[in-house]
Amino acid sequence: MAWRASLSRSVKEIRFLFCQSSPASAPAREFVKKNYADIKTSNPSLPFLVRECSGVEPQLWARYDMGVERCVSLGGLTEAQIDKKLEDLAKAG
Repeated sequence: MAWRASLSRSVKEIRFLFCQSSPASAPAREFVKKNYADIKTSNPSLPFLVRECSGVEPQLWARYDMGVERCVSLGGLTEAQIDKKLEDLAKAG
């Protein structure tokens, strides 16, 4: 996962949006719980935001240069698939 170390070169902000209690958001919550420390250690200046909102569909947002943002839905994905989505967003920047 060498791409994680260079995440802050292509992405200016990462934002996770999910529900605190819904089963659909469980993989996103677990992904953040397991990977937050590793991502922040590798990219200490990268804003990594977690937003919780009751009843919302889990989403991952990436902000790039010039305010460009991309969003992917995380509904129905496993933790491994969420990791792949984050990698794809990092490479898209």
